[in-house]
Amino acid sequence: MSVMKANMLVRTLSTSSAASQMVKAPIQVFGLEGRYAAALYSAASKTKALDAVEKELSHFQKSMKSDAKLKEFIMNPVLKRSIKADALKHVASKINMCATTSNLLGLLAENGRLNKLEAIINAFKIIMAAHRGEVTCHVVTAKPLDAAQKQNLEAALKKFLKGNETLQLTATVDPSLMGGMVVSIGDKYVDMSVASKVKKYTELISASA
Repeated sequence: MSVMKANMLVRTLSTSSAASQMVKAPIQVFGLEGRYAAALYSAASKTKALDAVEKELSHFQKSMKSDAKLKEFIMNPVLKRSIKADALKHVASKINMCATTSNLLGLLAENGRLNKLEAIINAFKIIMAAHRGEVTCHVVTAKPLDAAQKQNLEAALKKFLKGNETLQLTATVDPSLMGGMVVSIGDKYVDMSVASKVKKYTELISASA
């Protein structure tokens, strides 16, 4: 997205007449959803509506998961964009959504991008977590971590944080890793699994055969 297009998007999302420059997001999220989320962050920053937008989008995301008709309406490629835009504006008005959230939904409908809504919401959540100083860390292990292992892991990971940051750790289990772990913290990714080592050695042996 060019700077000109990015600024146009911010002006569309923001109700502020001062939307001449983007407020830089605290973390970069890639892809189309990342560009929309960054523009949304800028617009919401200018109108001091960051918390409200995050809350409203989270609620809307939950509604899409629990309301099959709403999800079908959002994802239906046959419905005209104008019909979707008008319907979403009506819903936004009915539940008193802030202008920035309403403008995002309308813009996505008009541009035929509603199928990207959930990805955009998730990208915005990542940006908001960084805005609060939260560093998301996801650990995958072959076996569940016990309390002592988790505590030691958290202590090690916290060494990568800055003074004003907090760690948000989630752990999942994937037996196919065989052993070791895969860690993603912020924009860093480290694969220390046994499965990865086996694959690497297998490739080396195959190459030299």
